Amino acid sequence: MDSEKLNAWLKDFRITLPVGVVIGLILGLVIGWGIWPVQWTDLAPYHLRADLREDYLRTAIYTSTLEGDASIALKAWSELGDTAEETLAVVRNRPGFLSEAQINSFVGVVGAGAVEAVPEVEVEPEEVESQEETAGPNWLLLGALCIGLVAVIAGVVFFVVMRSRNARTGQYEPSDLPSSPDDVDFDEDAMRFAPEQRGVFEELLADEHTQPVAQFMTTYMVGDDLYDDSFSIDTPTGEFLGECGVGISETVGVGEPKRVTAFEIWLFDKNDIQTVTKVIMSEHAHDDDKLRMRLESKGELVLAEPGKQILLETATLQLEARIIDMAYGEGAAPDLSFFERLTLELAIWPK
Repeated sequence: MDSEKLNAWLKDFRITLPVGVVIGLILGLVIGWGIWPVQWTDLAPYHLRADLREDYLRTAIYTSTLEGDASIALKAWSELGDTAEETLAVVRNRPGFLSEAQINSFVGVVGAGAVEAVPEVEVEPEEVESQEETAGPNWLLLGALCIGLVAVIAGVVFFVVMRSRNARTGQYEPSDLPSSPDDVDFDEDAMRFAPEQRGVFEELLADEHTQPVAQFMTTYMVGDDLYDDSFSIDTPTGEFLGECGVGISETVGVGEPKRVTAFEIWLFDKNDIQTVTKVIMSEHAHDDDKLRMRLESKGELVLAEPGKQILLETATLQLEARIIDMAYGEGAAPDLSFFERLTLELAIWPK
């Protein structure tokens, strides 16, 4: 019975908007930092670690002196920026494979001691072949994440659409009601009950000025162990008002199929803070003190009788439920303890 609250939350932008923002941020962080992180390429030697800058400068000194090309030395010196003097000092102390003559020749080309003494030399940019990325995006994980997200969205859309469709197919016209109990097909061996006269419910339906905003009919048959009918209450213009429904509340005995001894009728109003519930119970449950005590915690108790009318009210809605037809089952259980069949019609008016 929590589905009515979920449906109301999905239609409330004050909830869905912040939730959508949070989900978007989480997905952005997962994709941006985990699946497809930013990768830096073609950085200048100035941004390298100190040990890598030293290796770069040693290579530049060796190449420039070996080929006698001053432009190589000047370019390397300028690309090291303000770390050039510091890096050269370390290379002097740890020349590695360089000779002292090579280092002095390099210093003579770039200027001894000061970066400011290095003349401005324009070096034509060289074409750098694009390097293959060492670690590309994890397409498998990204695809799985996208599929999962699409599945969640599809599930939510399917849930909302199906509930709306169920609500529309559950509505009926007063002319669709059975004209007599004999028109309803059920087990002839079951103990049968049927209403004998019209009540206030029919009178309300007959008055064109008091037509309900929504009407539904629901039937339970023994063996329907997952019975839990719910309907969306909408105005003719499509405005969502709330939800109502009927479900199994209590069973007796063990084994299958379940032997239902009580049902819950509930009404959810989007403008109310709580869901109103009443319990329709069998004669056996009505006479059993332990069962009555257990059922009282679920809502107001109502003895199931043919033609019985049950009223549920919230802040802005009023639900009239009437027992159209009912039959008790027979078997390995106390008499009048479980329902073979129960048919209810529900009509909702705005207060």
